[in-house]
Amino acid sequence: MQKPNLTFWKLWNLSFGFFGVQIAYALQSSNISRIFRTLGADPHSLSYFWILPPLMGILVQPIVGTLSDRTWMRFGRRIPYLFIGAAVAVTVMCLLPNAGSLGLAASSVMMFGLIMLMLLDTSINMAMQPFKMLVGDMVNEEQKAKAYSIQSFLCNAGSVVGFVFPFVFTWIGLQNVAPEGVVPDSVIWSFYIGAAILILCVIYTVIKVREWNPQEYRQYNPVEETKDESASWLTLLKNAPSMFWKVGLVQFFCWAAFLYMWTYVVDAVSETVWATTDPTTEGYQTAANWTGILYAIQAMGSVCWAILLPQFKSTKMAYALSLLLGGAGFALIPFCPNQYLQIVPFLLIGCAWAAMLAMPFTFVTNALQGYGHMGTYLGLFNGTICLPQIVAALCGGTILSIIGHHQSSMMIVSGVLLALGALCVTWLNTAAPRELKIES
Repeated sequence: MQKPNLTFWKLWNLSFGFFGVQIAYALQSSNISRIFRTLGADPHSLSYFWILPPLMGILVQPIVGTLSDRTWMRFGRRIPYLFIGAAVAVTVMCLLPNAGSLGLAASSVMMFGLIMLMLLDTSINMAMQPFKMLVGDMVNEEQKAKAYSIQSFLCNAGSVVGFVFPFVFTWIGLQNVAPEGVVPDSVIWSFYIGAAILILCVIYTVIKVREWNPQEYRQYNPVEETKDESASWLTLLKNAPSMFWKVGLVQFFCWAAFLYMWTYVVDAVSETVWATTDPTTEGYQTAANWTGILYAIQAMGSVCWAILLPQFKSTKMAYALSLLLGGAGFALIPFCPNQYLQIVPFLLIGCAWAAMLAMPFTFVTNALQGYGHMGTYLGLFNGTICLPQIVAALCGGTILSIIGHHQSSMMIVSGVLLALGALCVTWLNTAAPRELKIES
């Protein structure tokens, strides 16, 4: 039976909580390096802290998806996981930025921070995944594009808000510097307010959204039986189309590049514009606030470029060009000594980000037509996002030592990685997919 059409506001309500979740994610991605540098982390070990986000993503998202598929209770099917994840995230967001204010020894501060980061990654992933599933469960094919566009808007809006919070709170008078080893009030209150918005948005979704009961769900989502349902992950990977692996190679270079941006860009901007990498200085903390603004500019640039991407006749050309523009943006960061000049590189980086969010799944889903197991394959493809970040995080300190201990030089490394990704795009082909019967 065809799923019923939903009004705009019902589609909005399905995804509204994503706005709060994305604020939390933006605060994490733009401030984690800043927090751990402030707590005393050495730049050569900084990338190791970034192993946790992709590791938690690759572990938590498939687990939440599998468990929520089997959950039926009076509060819903996906919403219980959403609410639990948000509640844990709120608690951790209030604790993490205070790691340096608890009177712990230096080693204990780092351990406490790592535990909080692990819990924050886990809870954000747990809260994020159900929103994607709610759209899949309750929205018909005709309205899915509209539903995901609403989700994309809320995602980008939440990102911009989370990125600019420390800058805004400093502007209204909160302290942006603190004693050595203590996180500034501008960051602490950013996490507090972000946590409050997160829980309010999630409560709104919980109140406004009523998930279908098992009978209604089966009525609108009939389960199709397949002969090769028992095929293992290894079997599926063995039989995956070549496009799966070719796009995966592009993904490796792209996500490694962005991992190095998230890890080192605060130090890179501070070093290039404010001539310091000392977290105790006002210049460093000002640079960290400005980096949040640059992240927001990147997000807005990404939205604008995403509108232009469908206008290209060749998807491959659009993909490769976007990555080359992003690579040029990364390489420009160390050569823009004025904070306002830094806007140009981040607009270019936004072009690559827009392509990375859309293009890979376009190529892979087209290639998978006729293979079956679409959901499982896309879950496995998520590994091409997480694994490159883990590898890059493990290698970050070594690369930093090789290139001369300057964090700004890591932006050039990111630029080279995106250029290599663009080169790999030329190996993609768009031939019609063949039908395949997978033997288990």
